[in-house]
Amino acid sequence: MPPPLSATATPTAVPTAARGSEFSPLLQRVRSAGLLERRTGWYARSIALNLLLVAAVWTGVVLLGGSWWVLALALPAAVLGGRTAFIGHDACHQQIAASRRVNRVLGLVHADLLLGMSVGWWTDKHNRHHANPNHVDKDPDVGVGALVWTQRQAAQREGLARWVTRHQARLFVPMLLLEGVALKVSSLLDLRRQPPRERLVEGSLLVAHLALYATLLLLAMNPLQALVFAALHHALFGLHLGSAFAPNHKGMEMPDPDGGDDWGHLRRQVLTSRNVRGGPLTDFFLGGLNYQIDHHLFPSMPRPNLRAAQPLIRAHCARLGLPYTETGLLESYRQGLGHMHEVGRAATR
Repeated sequence: MPPPLSATATPTAVPTAARGSEFSPLLQRVRSAGLLERRTGWYARSIALNLLLVAAVWTGVVLLGGSWWVLALALPAAVLGGRTAFIGHDACHQQIAASRRVNRVLGLVHADLLLGMSVGWWTDKHNRHHANPNHVDKDPDVGVGALVWTQRQAAQREGLARWVTRHQARLFVPMLLLEGVALKVSSLLDLRRQPPRERLVEGSLLVAHLALYATLLLLAMNPLQALVFAALHHALFGLHLGSAFAPNHKGMEMPDPDGGDDWGHLRRQVLTSRNVRGGPLTDFFLGGLNYQIDHHLFPSMPRPNLRAAQPLIRAHCARLGLPYTETGLLESYRQGLGHMHEVGRAATR
């Protein structure tokens, strides 16, 4: 696999074709294979099993609440929180049910109520990412924040932010430990943007989550234990979720914001995305996001169908001479962190 691309990399040269025709044949093959059809039975079983395991873990928290051994349950609680987030992700992409209303309810329950994360905030942000992945001016995931993703962004940093940028590759994993709390804070702040009705629904669910979470911990253990458990739980959840999203695009090609983007849907999604090889364990840990190219091309495709769609998509890219980037999990992190380190060097000049 190639090394991480530079922050100023240009699109890989590929044979020119009629851009409007590149995606249509693939869509027809995928649809004919039945891979866009709903998998309601699979999702029903997955959701039921996840909820049972969540209930079991939190029952264990109550039973062990008087002992410091309860901290051991922060790990399975975080992992199951990741599974809950993946279900919310799929619901927001309309993967689970044919009804948008049912998908919305599933998203509200799994994101707002169970995780304290606004589905409206996340959907708005994530849809903009899907529309223009890795585009500095259009993708919020590569906009300027605590971290930066281009040398131009890095060169403009000053003071403490410049020091963070300079060391951002080393700080990335420690900063993921704060992501669980950051998701909750961003969700609450976003309520001001939402229309009154959505604000009421989501605000009520977010407050209910916080109230139930705090009440459960304080009833099960003393305040010090509750604080330590909550901190450890959110740190592990942020690390898990961030590690699942990190391999997908970091270090891949970035459309030139000054030159426009005329790649078309197929190239826009394939050139900016990276798949992660692996088996069932990788699928579990990354929640199907390891099929990132395939998911970006067909965001409403049910998660269990992505593995079956992959050979069709890879073969189609090969026919077009289009790179289909796939690497191992550790190598994906190496490439992403390598890109962050290269970008950070611009803050040392």
